[in-house]
Amino acid sequence: MAFHTYILRSLSTGRFYIGHTENLSKRIYEHNNNRTASIKSRGPWELYYSEEFITRIEALRRERQIKKMKSHAWIQKLVRASR
Repeated sequence: MAFHTYILRSLSTGRFYIGHTENLSKRIYEHNNNRTASIKSRGPWELYYSEEFITRIEALRRERQIKKMKSHAWIQKLVRASR
């Protein structure tokens, strides 16, 4: 089973949310239906970027790496480079 590190973008505020999950579609559904307390009522959210990993630890490490950057411009550059 694959694990994903993902970046969501709020369509209402333009802000990003970074996380990791085993089931990406389910997790996006949870974000958009206010089942995530930390970002409740800040959506709707769209999938902006994702990476797939074999293990949860790899996905978590990548999530932490991206969060350390915490720059809107850096995230946009990451997405552009992947296309």
